Amino acid sequence: MTATLKIGPHAVGAGERPFVVAEMSGNHNGDLDRALAIVDAVAASGAHALKLQTYRPDTITIDVDTPAFRISDGHDLWGGQNLYRLYEKAHTPYEFHAPIFERARRHGLTVFSSPFDATAVELLESLDAPAYKIASSELVDLPLIRLVASTGKPMVISTGMATIAEIDAAVRTAREGGAGGIVLLACTASYPAPPQDSNLRRIPVLADAFGVPVGLSDHTPGIGVPVASVALGACFIEKHVTLDRADGGVDSDFSLNPDELAALVVESERAYAALGGTAIGPTPAEREGLRFRRSLFVVEDVRAGDAVTDRNVRSIRPAGGLAPVEIDRVLGRTFATDVPRGTPLSWDLI
Repeated sequence: MTATLKIGPHAVGAGERPFVVAEMSGNHNGDLDRALAIVDAVAASGAHALKLQTYRPDTITIDVDTPAFRISDGHDLWGGQNLYRLYEKAHTPYEFHAPIFERARRHGLTVFSSPFDATAVELLESLDAPAYKIASSELVDLPLIRLVASTGKPMVISTGMATIAEIDAAVRTAREGGAGGIVLLACTASYPAPPQDSNLRRIPVLADAFGVPVGLSDHTPGIGVPVASVALGACFIEKHVTLDRADGGVDSDFSLNPDELAALVVESERAYAALGGTAIGPTPAEREGLRFRRSLFVVEDVRAGDAVTDRNVRSIRPAGGLAPVEIDRVLGRTFATDVPRGTPLSWDLI
């Protein structure tokens, strides 16, 4: 059984409604006003939380331009780019964090971040972040996980690219380090990610293997994949968001526009509500429909002594008469009394 934990005021776990998190990433394009506008749009969408990434280019890589420090030429979005230059464009300046946190909290949004080194943890602790996210590429950085766990806050660990052994090591390190609960996120760490690589069936496998809530960090286009994940038990959904994909930006191609984020909130809630239970039989909402099942009715005025035929007795809607299966047992009998058209057939009439 997976434990439920709290991220801010929100319960996250099996049996809880999906917790929808909007990832700003670098979609502010280096502009604080745009970043704050994204916060406003996320709040208006109905999403529950905003997430940032907290690093500087020098805390995530170094300024070297050799092949090892370049993204492969064939990459869909960032082919051939130097890591340092890419992270210069994509990072959220440390001085942006306080106004973003303040704006989010003014809206009632829960706000947290992915730290990438000790300076990021120090900044986020000063802002009283309620939780921390470990990005997929950092899952193997056990010293970073140990440092984040030492805050005692809940940890969300993304599992893109990871083997089961690597996930196990990360979870053990977080638990031993004092994390205040763990959420694992199924993730396909490609940008954008093809839906066929999502492998949503791993969600219940991760939940069973580690006994923690499991969600989805999704980089596919649209909202179909995260909505489907709810049926497999995802209780946490993370999607990148931007003001408008047409504006460009490092992550814009796999980010949702605000109206799509709002649709994700609504449709993930519907998917969760639709799970229901395992009972088979009519639901309360179907009670009216039961009145309009088919049954045997007298469909012509008849007199006592008339034969029952397929012209004067038929299976029609509504219910109330004999079951349709009785038709062969009543044909050829005679009516015991006069019967007006529209009377439900019963045994005492024939």
